[in-house]
Amino acid sequence: MEDEIYYFFREHMDALPIYERLEAELRTQVPEMRIKVSKTQIGFSNRRVFGEVSFLPVRKAKERPPVWLTVTFGLACRLESERIDGAVEPYPNRWTHHVMVSCPEEIDEELLGWMKEAADFSAAKR
Repeated sequence: MEDEIYYFFREHMDALPIYERLEAELRTQVPEMRIKVSKTQIGFSNRRVFGEVSFLPVRKAKERPPVWLTVTFGLACRLESERIDGAVEPYPNRWTHHVMVSCPEEIDEELLGWMKEAADFSAAKR
């Protein structure tokens, strides 16, 4: 798995510490979490996928920091926060949120709380 993660970050190695902090923190909050690395994203799941990281450009190029990673998670309702770069409702009562993170310190209690809520939401779905 580690080789797949390094390969995913091969062109964005400066963003790897952001991911490593997120994964470590999530493992303490969601011990049953599984990780799946694909070409365009890394997914976090329990019963279902509850979050992902990617290089989805959710801001215009001039508004992006030099180093960044997009964290995506799904909730039952739309969050209102300046940190949310985008939110869509692909299904009724299923909101997908995108947050651009530019340093490991931005993996904070607020973001981790949203991710834990997303994990709980995913685990409760039939």
